[in-house]
Amino acid sequence: MSLGILAVRHVKAIGILAVVLALWCTPTLGAADGSWPLSLSQAQHIAHERNHDLQIARTVISSARAGVEMAAAAPNPSLTVSTSSISTATRGAGGLWKRPIDTVLHIDQLIERGGKRELRREGAEQQVRAVRSDYSDLVRQLRASVAQAYTDLKLAQDKRAAALDHLRLLEAMLSAAQIRKSAGDIAGADVERVRVDQLRAQNDVTLAEGELMLARRLLARVLGISEEGEQLEASDAWPEPHPPQPLSGTPLEEVISRRPDVRAAIARIGVADAGSRLAHALRTRDVTVGMQYEHFPQPGDPNGGSGNSLGLSVQVPLFTRYYFQGEILAAEASRTASQQALLRARALAENEISTAWSGLAFAAERVRRNRDELLPAAEKAANAAEYAYRYGAVGVMDVLDARRTLRITRLDALAAQAELSKAWFAWTAATNATTDATTDAVTELSDSSQ
Repeated sequence: MSLGILAVRHVKAIGILAVVLALWCTPTLGAADGSWPLSLSQAQHIAHERNHDLQIARTVISSARAGVEMAAAAPNPSLTVSTSSISTATRGAGGLWKRPIDTVLHIDQLIERGGKRELRREGAEQQVRAVRSDYSDLVRQLRASVAQAYTDLKLAQDKRAAALDHLRLLEAMLSAAQIRKSAGDIAGADVERVRVDQLRAQNDVTLAEGELMLARRLLARVLGISEEGEQLEASDAWPEPHPPQPLSGTPLEEVISRRPDVRAAIARIGVADAGSRLAHALRTRDVTVGMQYEHFPQPGDPNGGSGNSLGLSVQVPLFTRYYFQGEILAAEASRTASQQALLRARALAENEISTAWSGLAFAAERVRRNRDELLPAAEKAANAAEYAYRYGAVGVMDVLDARRTLRITRLDALAAQAELSKAWFAWTAATNATTDATTDAVTELSDSSQ
């Protein structure tokens, strides 16, 4: 083979490689028309307004407030109207209406003793505090769910973009390989190997499209929207690490006590305690006081009569058969259960915080290793393989293998970044913090793991 032919072929190879590199470096196209770019803060706001679980929780709070009104209400009096001593004797014209009738108006009022009304109101107010804390805990969990669904969408978008870029690169490589085959520079088997990888890349794009659609629908479901779900696009970039103060110097016990699920458990101890005291107060006898006015025919009436009169009555229950033992035992059991629920809530909160911190540490180490070691090594290997292939030192399979390794490493780096973001959101949720009030622990964890 003459030197002229070799020079021409090398010129072709360099030109084709330049086309491939140009396509590789071409930025991914932006979102399609009709998309809905959405930041994480906007997603959180939409979820707070439209999430179905939050809307239900708001009605529960309203119901609990109504319970306070009912518990604070005093017993209403009762009015009784009765007639008696209706004479059956006929007394001139008029029939029944001319007969002497004894008419009685009686009013009864229950007077509660033992502070029952105050205890009912106290228990209802504690219940309001509990459901409000439940609502705050639901908001805490929803924020974490939205952040993690948003991270999944961001990851799916980047994986789709990487798959499209990889497909463009292989299509360019396939075109270049076909040109070189026509020039007799490479074998047909090498062209087919590139074609196989190009077909696999098409499958990867299809799979990435499906994952993107699922991620959009999941985020839409968490936000409480449906009609715009298929147009969602995560517009935020991956978060940058900042110097951390994980608990801002706050003792762990105080962080746990601030969590809304723990506050709800504390409030329910107050509910149970008020219920226990109310059960014991049942043994304090309530008194029903009555007053009556009786209208009767006046003295001198042929049928007799004593005239109008007033009367008083007092009704007191007699605890001769039952002394509310069941209510007291049930209330004590409820108080014990609420105390155990508080211990459980504290233990779960401590475990969640510990697990979130460990997950954050492992995720930060993985990101550091991918960023500082794996990605540079994979890029160096891919560049070396392309350089060697350009001068005929290696075959096309070596270039493809190097490119596969680089692509997998880049996907692993994306997955690690998503895992780190999710770990950070889990950490802020576990400590009942927000990303505005606390700082990212990524840098500290990355530095400590080296």
